[in-house]
Amino acid sequence: MRQIAIYGKGGIGKSTTTQNTVAGLAYLGKKVMIVGCDPKADSTRLILNQKMQTTVMDLARERGSVEDLEIEDVLQTGFKDIKCAESGGPEPGVGCAGRGVITAINFLEEEGAYTDDLDFVFYDVLGDVVCGGFAMPIREGKAQEIYIVTSGEMMAMYAANNIAKGILKYAQSGGVRLGGLICNSRNTDREDELIEALAAKLGTQMIHFIPRDNEVQRAELRRKTVLQYNPEHVQADEYRALAKKISENEMMVIPTPISQDELEELLMEFGIMEAEPVDEAVA
Repeated sequence: MRQIAIYGKGGIGKSTTTQNTVAGLAYLGKKVMIVGCDPKADSTRLILNQKMQTTVMDLARERGSVEDLEIEDVLQTGFKDIKCAESGGPEPGVGCAGRGVITAINFLEEEGAYTDDLDFVFYDVLGDVVCGGFAMPIREGKAQEIYIVTSGEMMAMYAANNIAKGILKYAQSGGVRLGGLICNSRNTDREDELIEALAAKLGTQMIHFIPRDNEVQRAELRRKTVLQYNPEHVQADEYRALAKKISENEMMVIPTPISQDELEELLMEFGIMEAEPVDEAVA
């Protein structure tokens, strides 16, 4: 069983990318489970074709404690027999959402959700948070592989580099490794070249470039992955290609994050950021 965590800047499309990739793996005949680690609980809705799955934390509050739950209450099966669970989080403004991740994963483990027939478990993790409870999938060795969803936008690249720093920290004490960058295109200039260059600096690969296509949004409006909504569409082929690359990927590295100055130099090289003008009076 390979356990994979997907990280990236908030709003970069992690949940959409994860669910479509998992659907692609299911097409390859793989047995997969998704564990949503975001309080928004939107990591499984395209697989289950519903608004939001009942979360471990919501049901625990309703029943009194997590000990009062049954695995059937929080583990559902969706498209192509993909298993789905959502950790959920505390009531807004109360408590630490990261504790929900810890509680949910421990509960799923104790109740036998991680069955021997599973080929992959995917953790879809909140934003670019790599500390506290949200780092649990890598901090405690739950996930051995990390993939970072990014784009050619400055803040997405900044987040990717920051996540690489977190992976480096935990790689020293455990077996977690970076499997690559997934570029979820925003149609910026020379985007594929830029992410290839960033990947090289981080000592990894751009495992796949996902072009921007409105078929993704059309599928999401119907609460479906592209692979379920329109399996013959060219965008479905992109997710199948990404799934195959992840399935066959053997390039697992300890990343080499770069400094803020190096990142800005890269952005300037590709015209994403302008160099600061020299103050002639000082010069």
